[in-house]
Amino acid sequence: MTTTFVLAGGCYWCLDAAYRALRGVVAVRSGFAGGDTPNPTYEAVCTGLTGHAEVVEVEFDEAVLPAEVVLDAFFTMHDPRQLNRQGNDVGTQYRSAMFYADETQRELFEAARVRADDAWGGGVVTEISPLTEVFPGPEEHQDFFAKNPTQGYCLAVAVPKVNKIRAGFAEYLA
Repeated sequence: MTTTFVLAGGCYWCLDAAYRALRGVVAVRSGFAGGDTPNPTYEAVCTGLTGHAEVVEVEFDEAVLPAEVVLDAFFTMHDPRQLNRQGNDVGTQYRSAMFYADETQRELFEAARVRADDAWGGGVVTEISPLTEVFPGPEEHQDFFAKNPTQGYCLAVAVPKVNKIRAGFAEYLA
């Protein structure tokens, strides 16, 4: 049985790449959630006017990769203290957010945010909101890092995040 979490922590290319490094991750899909514009395009989301965040849908096998590990990795691969940004990526589309599908997920997300607040020394601004709908990102943005490993953004931003996951979650590497 698999579980899917919808998480936003800056550019979805980075989260996608980092989650693919973990054993038990069945699929990662990049998309948009949390906004009020139906069927937003990537270009529209980039304006910051749709209300959507760049998200990844992380589907994983809990028998191999515990939910708490998926969530702790999320809080490791981005800085959850930055409001509406991650590094040079600025705007509400880059906010730190977790979108829950049910009460069980909401409780898991709340507990993970508390652990993260302790780990980061306070100041975590990650929003926890009900999941309404996820809109898929463009096909060329799916598994972007694997398709574009020498692209400048991937080298400068995604590689360090993948390396943080490799270092902090070695026992779960694929």
